[in-house]
Amino acid sequence: MKEDSLIIGISIGVVIGVLLAIVTLICLRYHKHSQIGNSSSRRAAALPIRANGADSGMILSDSTIDPESPVKAGRNGMPFQIEGFKRNNVVSASGIPEYSFKDLQKATCNFTTLIGQGAFGPVYKAQMTTGQTVAVKVLATDSKQGEKEFQSEVMLLGRLHHRNLVNLVGYCAEKGRNILIYVYMSKGNLASHLYCENHGPLSWDLRVHIALDVARGLEYLHDGAVPSIIHRDIKSSNILLDDSMIARVIGFPIRIGCRFWTFKREIVDGHAVNIQGTFGYLDPEYISTRTFTNKSDVYSYGVLLFELIAGRNPQQGLLEYVELAALNNEGKVGWEEIVDARLEGKLDVRELNEVASLAYKCINRGPRKRPAMRDIVQVLSRILKLRHKKRHHRKSLSATTDDVSLDMDASEMRTPVSERHQREESVDSTDTCEV
Repeated sequence: MKEDSLIIGISIGVVIGVLLAIVTLICLRYHKHSQIGNSSSRRAAALPIRANGADSGMILSDSTIDPESPVKAGRNGMPFQIEGFKRNNVVSASGIPEYSFKDLQKATCNFTTLIGQGAFGPVYKAQMTTGQTVAVKVLATDSKQGEKEFQSEVMLLGRLHHRNLVNLVGYCAEKGRNILIYVYMSKGNLASHLYCENHGPLSWDLRVHIALDVARGLEYLHDGAVPSIIHRDIKSSNILLDDSMIARVIGFPIRIGCRFWTFKREIVDGHAVNIQGTFGYLDPEYISTRTFTNKSDVYSYGVLLFELIAGRNPQQGLLEYVELAALNNEGKVGWEEIVDARLEGKLDVRELNEVASLAYKCINRGPRKRPAMRDIVQVLSRILKLRHKKRHHRKSLSATTDDVSLDMDASEMRTPVSERHQREESVDSTDTCEV
């Protein structure tokens, strides 16, 4: 009996010990979990919220949101401001300076330095306090459009950086006024150089370079920007030139909800309809479907190429002129008849036919048959590389000819007078025998 009692006591002690150990382990785990929860909540309160922002895989451009940016993304992946953070923090994070209306009023001499009038507002030249010259575009807007939505779109534009785009350098959103500030392009737009007598004619070489610059800018919007951007209004007045005559694209839309700043009202078949773009450059497919695609930009770009070749306004029968020429040459060669007379024939005919043939593919009625912008860039780059090789080859031949001439002169100088006299007599005697 004593042995049985001992065994029972030991068993009970073991069970109690196990139970105590289990209870202790549960208490420790619960305490640790509560500490982690408190720590996480403290970190969540201290760090800004991000969704599809800098900490995710979505990158809008080369310049991403700063890690400490108090910004998160909206439904469409667009960043917007979180309540409780000041507007200046958002601006500093995105790298886009915000200017007060008074500063811009002073920089534009009370908005008297008008340099252009677009379909969506006037453009003024401004001299900032930093000494930088900029272009200030005052957008035509209404009171229904919120400031936060405008800032979201501005932040997207501020992330678009390419040497062939007119970059946004600042903005103003104050008292219902929406203003964009761009890099100032001193040489004006392409249309003025094609049609104004004040400017000399653009050389053929420069026209091909401008065509490549524009193609690269559009290629970036289509394939480099995230999300992809369709320009919707390619035309010569939306191509600006800097001091070095490098072309940059401007005029791509700012979207506020379902509305675009490049919105225009046109007349089609006698009825007023809402369409975007400019008559003469519009893709026929878009006019019939009201749907823009990347190939719509390609069509407008093709029209622009023919505008560079012919120096003729698309709103004054350019494409009819092109179609008549295409009937004779099947769209491949023989484009000389449409060339701008101001060039006075100073161009490479082979280059002309290649560029015109490319332009004709761009304005094909079937969108699927049009090339992509990346393909256009490759063709124009190849044309310019071939041009460079030809010029380099000519210079090499010229240098070789000069070297041979110098060597002959030097040998003549080293030849004794008696020897030269004998060579002359030999030539004379030969000529006499032939006669």
